[in-house]
Amino acid sequence: MEKAINIAVDAMGGDKAPTEIIKGALKALEFEGVNVTLVGRKDVIEKELKRHSYDAVRVSTVHASEIVGMSETPTVVLKQKKDSSMMVGLRLLKEKNADAFVSAGNTGALLSGAMMVVGRLKGVERPALAVSMPTERGFSLIIDCGANMDAKPSYLKQFGEMGSIYMETVLNVEAPKIALANIGVEKEKGNALTKGAYEALSGVSGINFIGNIEARDIPRGCADVIICDAFTGNIILKYSEGFAKSFLAMMKRELMSSALSRFGAFIASGGFRAMKKKFNADEIGGAPFLGVSGVVVKAHGSSGSRAMRGAIAQCAAFVRNDFIEKLEFQILKGERNNGV
Repeated sequence: MEKAINIAVDAMGGDKAPTEIIKGALKALEFEGVNVTLVGRKDVIEKELKRHSYDAVRVSTVHASEIVGMSETPTVVLKQKKDSSMMVGLRLLKEKNADAFVSAGNTGALLSGAMMVVGRLKGVERPALAVSMPTERGFSLIIDCGANMDAKPSYLKQFGEMGSIYMETVLNVEAPKIALANIGVEKEKGNALTKGAYEALSGVSGINFIGNIEARDIPRGCADVIICDAFTGNIILKYSEGFAKSFLAMMKRELMSSALSRFGAFIASGGFRAMKKKFNADEIGGAPFLGVSGVVVKAHGSSGSRAMRGAIAQCAAFVRNDFIEKLEFQILKGERNNGV
């Protein structure tokens, strides 16, 4: 029997905390070998737990007296809220009392906290937030989507390496295609950052770098991993989310506009449900923060129980596949090969 994996969960983080977060954590117990530690105000957590039936042996609680607000600045959280559920959860990970940590709370505070408390993985210049985006062929990973608004070519080079290792190790994608987000496919296109990143990525052995990709080609699934700075990545991500919601709303409005179109919609309802499910962020669960020396996953702020269950499953996959150890080995191996 495999060793049990203990996932620390920020029970107080997110728009739907603690009810949906705790419900999702309990749903994750259906995964064999996964235990959860709920971090937050103990009285609140225990009150919610009484509403459910679950295996009490696999669920523990750790008290944290403070809650991080969604609009609070990282500086305030790091300095003034050291007993928040987020910071306590990160310390559990740092001290090896948890194998992974997941939170649907304040993104900026989580990323800053992970850097300060858990720390960078040896050899990594800058950790990055990796978000999954649905495409015609499944999904693509976009790195970075929130951690480094200002980047250097060397950062983007490492994002490519980390993304490649993630796809190979956790998702079993053989020779994943790595592309650089740009305004054109030609090598000469772009600004100083993308031109420098193109050269840096081209010189990395062991990754399948296919060159530049334009934003319009991302939904086609032309690449498995899209590399960019966080400013660009966040715009791509937010536009895609907004477009998907608007497109589905427009489609629904048009399909309900006449008796004939309503009949057609009824016939095709199965396909429409499948499409809606594909664009539902809950199906993905969370975004890993790659490059820190522990498994940290950021769930969407509006995560419900299904999304939290998915985020915990993602944490378990990281741990079972020894992702952190393999990533550190590959990064340091790359440095040695480059004479660093």
